[in-house]
Amino acid sequence: MKPDRVAPLSHLEPQGEAVAGSAQSRAAAPDARGPLERVWAATWRLGALVALVVVYLGAASLLSLATVRVGFDLWSGIDPFLPPERRPFLGAVELAHRAFAVDALRQVFLAALVLGGAWWRDRAGWRRRLALDRERPNGMRPVALLGLLLIWPVLHIAWVTGTAELFGASFGQHVRLSPFMSQAAVAAWLAYLAILAPVAEELLLRGEAFARASAAVGPAGAILVTALIFAAAHISSWGLARPVSLLPLALALGWLRWRTGRLWPGIALHGWSNLALVTYLLWPA
Repeated sequence: MKPDRVAPLSHLEPQGEAVAGSAQSRAAAPDARGPLERVWAATWRLGALVALVVVYLGAASLLSLATVRVGFDLWSGIDPFLPPERRPFLGAVELAHRAFAVDALRQVFLAALVLGGAWWRDRAGWRRRLALDRERPNGMRPVALLGLLLIWPVLHIAWVTGTAELFGASFGQHVRLSPFMSQAAVAAWLAYLAILAPVAEELLLRGEAFARASAAVGPAGAILVTALIFAAAHISSWGLARPVSLLPLALALGWLRWRTGRLWPGIALHGWSNLALVTYLLWPA
């Protein structure tokens, strides 16, 4: 339902609820299905959500790998279709540059895929779907949001470093930059951590995934489901240490998405937490 059709009803509805339109009416209608049918329907929708996240991440990874492989090869005068045994040795610096380019482009393609998918699904309401519109009022006072942004990085640093120590992992201590990174590369890497990755990941998880999960299991379930997906996506050679270290942040991001009704506060908290943690780990002892 378009906003201009909802506006005349604003005197009958609380502020911020009119924009939900017919979707809210459908949600309020009684559900004639039995408990088992509702559980099965929710399970099916959550399974489809996980599959969609995997598809988005996989497609973004493949696109970034192909783009970097072809683009860097052409830039270096290498035939990108040469068999592996005939390819020249690239060197450590070149490989490091390519690895970073893959990571950065993966986030660019991920954001583009999520935005394009939301627009294709609902061209009139894709901004509302991804919590990018301003139709609903911010459900959190600015001073409270500012206080959270200032306090949370301290809690995040304490939790991540404590988790790393508990699991005997190295991601929370003795971190050093690669000697092959120039000043420009370091600046680009920090921008990737503080801006690019948070924007893409929040669009996917607290945007599209949160909207789908909320329709299946409600806001509280959506906070938990998106947090678990976020944590699972960071499983690495450290086993469960990294996901456990990120779970409180993931829950806070989901809560912030629900509380404010907007995506940008989560993006700000995500990026600020990343930047604060990296600065703490790299700071000379």
